[in-house]
Order: sequence, then C-alpha cells, then structure tokens
Amino acid sequence: MSTSRPISLRITGTVTSTLAVLTGVAVVLPVISIALLAMQPVPDLWPHLIAYVLPQATRDTALLLLGVGSVATALGVGAAWIMTAYDFPGRGWLIWLMPLPLAIPTYIGAYVYVEIFEPLGVVHNVLSLWLPRREALALLPGMRTLAGAIVIIGLVLYPYVYLSARAMFQTQSAEFIEAARLLGANRWQQFMRVSLPMARPALAVGLSLVLLETLNDIGASEYLGVRTMTVSIFTTWLNRGSLAGAAQMSCLMLFVVAALVLLERHGRKARAFAASAESPRLAERVPLAGAKGWIAGLMCLLPPLFGFVIPFVFLLYESVHRSLFGAIDAELLHALGNSVVLALTATAIVLALGLVITLAHRWQSSKATTASLGASQAGYAVPGLILALGLLTPLVAFDSVVNAAARGLGASTPGLIVAGSSAAVVIAYVIRFMAVASGLTQAGFERIPRDYDDSARISGASQWVCVERIYLPLLRPALWGAAILVFVDCLKELPATLLLRPLNVETLATSIYQYASRGSFEQGSLAALLIVAASIIPVVWLTRFADVPNGPA
Repeated sequence: MSTSRPISLRITGTVTSTLAVLTGVAVVLPVISIALLAMQPVPDLWPHLIAYVLPQATRDTALLLLGVGSVATALGVGAAWIMTAYDFPGRGWLIWLMPLPLAIPTYIGAYVYVEIFEPLGVVHNVLSLWLPRREALALLPGMRTLAGAIVIIGLVLYPYVYLSARAMFQTQSAEFIEAARLLGANRWQQFMRVSLPMARPALAVGLSLVLLETLNDIGASEYLGVRTMTVSIFTTWLNRGSLAGAAQMSCLMLFVVAALVLLERHGRKARAFAASAESPRLAERVPLAGAKGWIAGLMCLLPPLFGFVIPFVFLLYESVHRSLFGAIDAELLHALGNSVVLALTATAIVLALGLVITLAHRWQSSKATTASLGASQAGYAVPGLILALGLLTPLVAFDSVVNAAARGLGASTPGLIVAGSSAAVVIAYVIRFMAVASGLTQAGFERIPRDYDDSARISGASQWVCVERIYLPLLRPALWGAAILVFVDCLKELPATLLLRPLNVETLATSIYQYASRGSFEQGSLAALLIVAASIIPVVWLTRFADVPNGPA
C-alpha cells in the first residue's frame, strides 16, 4: 500500500503533465512556423512592399488602433462611471443592454452600417422625405473610410472596456471618494483624480482586448477599404502567392501584438489599489432626477443603441422583409450544420485540454507545466490570420509523413487528411480559444482549497475520484461559462475559417463574407442573425457575473 499509491500518483501526474506540455507546444508551434517561414528569401517582394504597401498599411493600422482605442475608452469608461456613480430612470434595463454589442461581430457591424448609409439605403430614403435626393446624398457619411471603420469597430468593441472599468469602479471603497470630497474635489475631480487612476489596471486589460480584436479583424477592415497590416498579409499571401512574404509581414505584426501585451502588463502592475479590509464600505450611487436623470440615461443608451439595437433590428427586418425565415435554403442549412459541428468539436477539445493543463499545474507544478499554462493562455493574442498561416506548414508536413508511411507499407496514400479537411479549422479554433478554457478553469481551481485534495488523499481516494467527486462539481459554473464562450467565439471566427476551410465547405461566418463580397449582404441577413442570436447568451452570462455581490448594482 505504501508503494502502490505514490507510483499511481506519479504516473497520473506524469501523463497529465506530458499532455499539458504537448498542448503548450502545439499552441506556440504556429509562431515558430511563422518565424521559420520568414527566414526564406523573397526576392523583389520587399521593394514592392516598402514602396506601395507598408507605408499605407502601417499608417492605417496605427490610426485604426488609436481611433478604436479612443472611441472604446471614451464610451466604455464614460458609461461605466455614470452607471456606477448615479441612479437614474432606465438604469436597470441599461445594465443588461450595455454589454450586448459584444454579440455583434465587427464584420457584421460593418456590413450593416454600409447598407444603412449607402445611396438609396435607409438613411438616404428617410432624408429624401424632406430634401431632394441629391442634397440628401451629400449629407450621408462615408462609411467605407478609415473614420467609418473607427466608429463602427469602436461601437462594437467598447463593452470590453466598459465591463472591466465598471467591475473596478463598483468595488472602490467609499473612503477614497469621501476623502477627496473633504479636500474640496467636485464630482469631475473625484472621477479624474481618484476613481480613474484606481481603475487603470482594469482599463489596461479592457483596452488591450479591444486592440487585439481590432488587429484580428479582417472582414470589417477589408470591406470598409482600410488597408491594415492584417489585410495586407491576406492579400500578399493569396493575391501575390507569397507565403514567405506574408510570414515576414506577420513577424512585424507579432511585434505589435507583443508590444500591446507588454503595455497591458505594464498598465496592470504599475499601480495596485485595494479597498480597506477593516472598512469595506462601497460608495453609494447619487440619485439623478428630472432632466439630469434623462440626460444620463440617454448618454448610456446611445452606445448600445448604435452598437447592438440598430444592427439587430436591421438584420431582423431584412430577414422578415425578404421572407428568409420561410425559405431557408440548403446552403444555409449546410453552413449552419458545419458551424455547429466545428464549434462543438472544438469546444469539447478545448474544455478537455484546458482541464488537463490546469490539473497538471495543480498536481505537479513545475516550470514545464507553468510554461504550458502560460502558453495556452497566449494563443488568444495571435490573430486568426497569422494562426492560419503558421499552421499551414506543420499540418502539410504531418500529412506528408502519413503519406510517406502509407507508401512504405504499400497502402494507398490518404492525401491531405488534416491540412485539406475541416480538422485544420478545428485545430485553429482550439489553439486560438484555449486561453478562454484554461483561464476560466484556473480561476475555478483557485476557489477550491488545497485542503480538499489532502482530505481526499488521506481517505484513500484516487486522483480521478477526486476529479469526479470534488473538482468537476465545483468547477461546473466555470466549465459551462467556458463552453458557452468558446462555442460562440468559434461561430464568429472568420479569418482562420476563411483560410483553412476545405473547398466547398462554408460556415455561417464565411457565408456572410461571401454574400458581402458579392454585394448582396441582405441575402445573408438570416445567417448573420443566427450568429448574433447565439452570441447574446454568453454576453448575458458575462453581464450576470460582472456584478459584484453585495455591491452597487
């Protein structure tokens, strides 16, 4: 008894640790592949890129990041502060409405607003009721511009900043605000000099997510005519047929990603504040009545109105107006089936691997398992386009080995069984969204005392009994949350799906992209509506857990 138990524990720990390390290696493999591809010489490419591509791509990417970051910060921080500091009519409804723009993928937001503001679109027809059509046309804003892209993407992504800022505002101790008030600070000075600096770590997290999502975007930027680095890599790979050139540009973009991650970590660790444990009293909301209350409500209503309500109503109207509900064609059903199967498969694998990685870190914490956990949570920072580019070479190499082995055994070669199938899409999803599962599972484990492990071990329970009877029941909320988030993220993912899917295999996201590319986005309204409807569930889930128990609602 004294020898069998330690051996079984070591074997179980070694197996989980090995799986965790292999998963961590798989997550960083695309980045290594990109670096190796970039070492290949590409004659005559860089003079062309430097002369005609990089100046505009660099400028547009920098301006897009700056603009979207500014819009998202202004909307998110402003709304979070008003919702936390004041009580006004309609606030209860706005708590649920504010994060809903997260349910709108950036590319769907772009397609919708181009349709609304194009000539003979909704806004043009409304203005033509009072003005001649030519004069009404002159009043339409140009959505296919850099400014249009900044506004649309900012409206869709501001909830990342809003949720993180509000979570910090509503946990700030009342003592700081009261001290500032005693020193003569008015409400604006209390916000600028006390609340905002204290919320800086959370703002850094929210803003970094906004910027990473903006870098990952390809559908909205390409459709709106903004030549970002992502779009330039896409065209270099597909239009110029230069895989190595695209890899070299990807390396440049990875430096931008690394800079954003370092900026976020610097913002988080530069300052840390905590409420007093002896007096954890939170600040009370100030009631706003009359015109002030309605103005506050209107200021908080406008961001979700333009970020969620208008796109959702447009998609619903187009689906009903064109009778898309009653005439669902076979292509849409195939796309829906493909999306669900791919997303469910990836979600199951992500949850299993996320659990294995966090288990290995809990059971046998070492440099290897810690590095694997860190690597698994870094995959989200790699844009989908670069991930697809980096996966291509390893997957083709794996298929070549399988085919060589088949030839060696005298069997028929199976061809591209991974690189040429939907398995490549699933692998991309798993790598990109592993951070969601491992992050939430790790957070769930941190709430399970180590004493439970010791008690189970003393009573003679094996590690798998411990998993079944202790971990899984206590981790259920975190695992369900991770499953919902990963499933919907997979449904919305466009760049990796677009590049890795097999021929003649479409998902809801790629179908919408195809409709928009042909100039008939309205026909894809129902597919877009399905993605948005599915995304509402996790956003509501996020809203529920964003509130601090016993704190200001």
